[in-house]
Amino acid sequence: MKLCIAEKPSVAKDIAQVLGAKSRMDGYYEGNGYYVSWTFGHLCGLTEPQEYTDKWKYWDLKTLPMIPAKFSIKVKEDQGVQKQFNTIKHLVGKCDEVINCGDAGQEGELIQRWVLAKAQSTKPLKRLWISSLTEEAIKEGFSKLEEGSKYDNLYAAGSARAIGDWLLGMNATRLFTIRFGKKGQVLSVGRVQTPTLAMIVKRQLEIDNFVSTKYWELKTLYRNVLFSSSKGKITDLEKGEEFIQKIENEEFEVVSYTQKKGKEQPPRLFDLTSLQVESNKKISLSAEQTLNTIQNLYEKKLVTYPRVDTTYLSDDIYPKIPAILNKLTHYSRFTEALRGSPIRKSKKVFDNKKVTDHHAIIPTGETPSGITPQEQKIYDMITRRFISVFYPDCIVSNTTVIGKVDTVDFKATGRQVLEKGWRVVFEDDKNKGEGEEKKEQLMPTFEKGERGEHKPQLQEKDTRPPAYYTEGTLLRAMESAGKQVDDDELRDLMKENGIGRPSTRANIIETIARRNYIKKEKKRIVATQTGIHLISLISNDILKSAELTGQWELKLRDIEKGEYDVKEFKQELFEMVNLLVHEVKHQPVEKMPTICPKCSKGTVLRGKTAWGCSDWKMDVSLNCRFYLRIFNYLVEIWRV
Repeated sequence: MKLCIAEKPSVAKDIAQVLGAKSRMDGYYEGNGYYVSWTFGHLCGLTEPQEYTDKWKYWDLKTLPMIPAKFSIKVKEDQGVQKQFNTIKHLVGKCDEVINCGDAGQEGELIQRWVLAKAQSTKPLKRLWISSLTEEAIKEGFSKLEEGSKYDNLYAAGSARAIGDWLLGMNATRLFTIRFGKKGQVLSVGRVQTPTLAMIVKRQLEIDNFVSTKYWELKTLYRNVLFSSSKGKITDLEKGEEFIQKIENEEFEVVSYTQKKGKEQPPRLFDLTSLQVESNKKISLSAEQTLNTIQNLYEKKLVTYPRVDTTYLSDDIYPKIPAILNKLTHYSRFTEALRGSPIRKSKKVFDNKKVTDHHAIIPTGETPSGITPQEQKIYDMITRRFISVFYPDCIVSNTTVIGKVDTVDFKATGRQVLEKGWRVVFEDDKNKGEGEEKKEQLMPTFEKGERGEHKPQLQEKDTRPPAYYTEGTLLRAMESAGKQVDDDELRDLMKENGIGRPSTRANIIETIARRNYIKKEKKRIVATQTGIHLISLISNDILKSAELTGQWELKLRDIEKGEYDVKEFKQELFEMVNLLVHEVKHQPVEKMPTICPKCSKGTVLRGKTAWGCSDWKMDVSLNCRFYLRIFNYLVEIWRV
């Protein structure tokens, strides 16, 4: 008998049906020479500090750092989890071979390997590696099972990641809580959450401390086209008015007029991050909502594996494209135009070198039924994007006009779509996004040397602070380790040292929100006073630098590739934790203020009366400077 272990009961059911294991037992399916069982995600995890030694039961600076001689795993203390684990352990003892059918990624590998390690499995191990849950994909995957040992490096990277998170999270959280937290308050610090919070806090402080200044831009209207001067921002109004006086009675002269045809290629296929960014922008879904939605679509066999960080397809997918397109009957108004001619094979879409474990997210071709409106919107985004990459480029005309008035140069640009190409796929899209045509002013025909009247003007503007992070822009910042990157090619190069993994970033954002370090105001992500103060306490860049954390991620990826030694990585972790503990132990203590839970602004000083807060019965007092001054004034009068 062969034992297949999937990550969820629903996936186990799909696999069992394909394999002919039709008898439903308690915790598994059986039949046709197979047992098919499942985990519930993480059945096992790393052992808690107090389970290694009694001295780690208590939060005490003297016991830090906590570095186990050997890390161990345990089954979660949950009755249902314990029962399912015992079922798997029993089946491991009875089977001849184990087939790891877990999620085809680092986390999925870790989940399965920990369960097998705890079950003390010595049976031969095979690996099912598939990118969708369709019957065809499952059958194809079982026809070419890999040796489990092929994924040893993937498991090593996942294990190193978990150990790194344990070492830093457990030690740093206790360290900062003991040194700086108020009684009963836990200051949570983590390998990825803290640099993410630090990025948000930095942006928040830039916004809070920003002082807006006025400036002016010199423009002129000629033949109903608005031209901008080369003077840029003018900070002195008098100087701007001098320019107006200088040119208002002079004629505008066209110095050059050029029209160039250009091509706009279709937008990239989706990886998880770009899908989360797009859905946040277009339909205001959070990163976690998008992840949950795309996971549901995957389990319903409608899209391929979602937790990916590539926007490319491998060459072996190319022959399957016509069949997938033909199955997308609800989009026949777009796919019909692609029939009868070879499918476009762009290097921007197909590139084996850019695909590692999985390819970009695409539809499987299965017909959607019984899906929610939210799932339909995400499915529509993926499917339109998929169809568009096989369409011709959009052909545009880019127009540039250079003008001159006296000694002042002016410039205007415009753009016209000559051939829509891939843009037709997005014309009836109700949720406009990346496929939306850019609106630029249409240009009449000009001739070099023509002259005429114009209407100069000074446009008054104010400098603006940096924009608040949204979940979309924050995900991009995490992907590029805090650096602003708009170019797709450069972004691809930086993905390897982004912070966190595509599958975990949504959870990181939710975690720091749950701990009241940030709050969401519509689409804005705002740092709370608690979050700002926590980051102010952390002087060590190792904890809050996105770039340094990104370098960690790169080393984990190198472990996955077999290019970096796990032992060396762990030794670096040990040294880093020791250094951190030493530094913080000798850092001056600054107690964390308690923030008024009603207005989220002032500091609670003492007592149980809410001075200056709309709810006077709250367990807070003196929460703003104005009321604090009044209170102090009244105290002085009372003393007199």
